[in-house]
Amino acid sequence: MLAAYAAHLRTERHASPHTIRGYLSDLRQFFAFAGAPGAVRADTIRHWLRTLDGTTERTSIARKLAAVRGLFRFLADRRRLAADPTLGIATPKTRRKLPAHLTLDDIDRLLATPRGDTLAGLRGRAFLEVLYSSGLRVSELVGLDWEHVDQDAGLLRVLGKGRKERVVPVGRPALRALAAYRARSAEAGLAVAHGPVFLNARGGRLTARSVARLMEPYVLASGSATKATPHALRHTFATHLLGAGADLRAIQELLGHASLSTTQRYTHVDLRRLMDAYDRAHPRA
Repeated sequence: MLAAYAAHLRTERHASPHTIRGYLSDLRQFFAFAGAPGAVRADTIRHWLRTLDGTTERTSIARKLAAVRGLFRFLADRRRLAADPTLGIATPKTRRKLPAHLTLDDIDRLLATPRGDTLAGLRGRAFLEVLYSSGLRVSELVGLDWEHVDQDAGLLRVLGKGRKERVVPVGRPALRALAAYRARSAEAGLAVAHGPVFLNARGGRLTARSVARLMEPYVLASGSATKATPHALRHTFATHLLGAGADLRAIQELLGHASLSTTQRYTHVDLRRLMDAYDRAHPRA
């Protein structure tokens, strides 16, 4: 059953391996509690949700319920179950945190931190510049191949969530950082006409976890007070664009968000900045 559902997620929903692993883990935990699918009722699911409340983050509960709901919808659609017991089960409300982002000064210090005289340093500068310049997800960054980089047009072709392809602009400083990294990589005998852009020490493609780990010493050396992660650079990209007057719909397209509501959380960040400025400057604030 779970194998068939995993195949469905992979081939029909184009889910990432990370998403599939997470869903299968959540489903195994659920069935350890609930028993066989045919024995599950709506009350079973509500009782399970109550056991999670208070011990598990609400965002995690919502994800676990999404996994369960997806499986039972799959089973009902294929007539393996007479009815879907998740119908009518409400998703727990989550408290949405404002995205962490860096100031312009933070960004300037961070981007200046990697050394410019080593291959590792040039790689670090290149991936930091690209993350901030184009607002890529870290999975999109590590999936980038040299043939996806159009240096002349200043564009990157990336494969986002759901295997949806989009083309995003990349700024001149990031292009220069990529060119410097590419030149040093060629000197080191690495392939630069095609294949992965960002390689590890063994010549394999960098992973998302490796990028986060490699970024940590740069953040520490920059003295940033914000917990800067690869995803924080994506948030910073969007927040700075919005603060400079970019249209929310354009930011949605650049980020590859399927829904505008996902992008709209950046308006709350900018509103907070405006309110802080108002409180500091207005005589009757």
